[in-house]
Amino acid sequence: MILSLLMLTMFSIGTSPAIQNSSQDSLDRLNYTELSMELVRSVRDGRETDPITQKLATVTPDTLLADLDTESKKKAFWLNIYNAYVQIILLEDPELFEDRNSWFGYNFFTSPQVVIAGKELSFDDIEHGIMRRSKIKLLMGYLDQWFVDDFIKRFWWDELDPRIHFALNCGAASCPYIAVYDPDRVNEQLDITTKNYLKSTTDYYPEKQEVEVNRLMSWFRADFGGSTGAIEMLKEYDIIPENADPSISYKEYDWTLELGNYQDI
Repeated sequence: MILSLLMLTMFSIGTSPAIQNSSQDSLDRLNYTELSMELVRSVRDGRETDPITQKLATVTPDTLLADLDTESKKKAFWLNIYNAYVQIILLEDPELFEDRNSWFGYNFFTSPQVVIAGKELSFDDIEHGIMRRSKIKLLMGYLDQWFVDDFIKRFWWDELDPRIHFALNCGAASCPYIAVYDPDRVNEQLDITTKNYLKSTTDYYPEKQEVEVNRLMSWFRADFGGSTGAIEMLKEYDIIPENADPSISYKEYDWTLELGNYQDI
């Protein structure tokens, strides 16, 4: 009995560093876009995320910027970062989601809480700053921010891509599902998620020439090219017929907290 206990103690003490080192070695072999992919998988599978978030927090901005050397890598990285950290933070404290509209004090979307390359970012910094090239959040995308943080500007996407609105999951029931975005497939994946989301959230009434879409297309109207651009996108993804000319209206958004909405694509 004593011998068994000693062997168990030796095994648990002796092998843990080796396991940790093996895991650390595997992480060290990944570039930062791959690390963002692994972070989403780890959150999805209930695995430890601290080793990954630590590497993401301590990389230098220059190193990260050099690694994100294509638009596809930028898209995959920041989509994965946003979606993974929303899940990480809300799984730890779901009540934080209740404070998403406050103008003073903590606000889930505007408060800095995601550390990347030594910079503490808010979810709005990532979405409206980096991805949307510093658009003002509450003006439907028609105006740019007057003062832009240098860090955010350095990581700007080359072009605003309206498909992000069907790929970002902020934790609400009306949000799109979460995928692991791969730089080698990110444009294909964004097309898939866009079509799937539009198909599942759009109601078309041909007899009345009306179409009802998710309110995301109203909140970020300029990103889609206004209501005309929204109609064209619905046609592009075969949601409505090519010859349709409907009026457009917008559904209410369900802000009920809903975590763990993943899908493989």
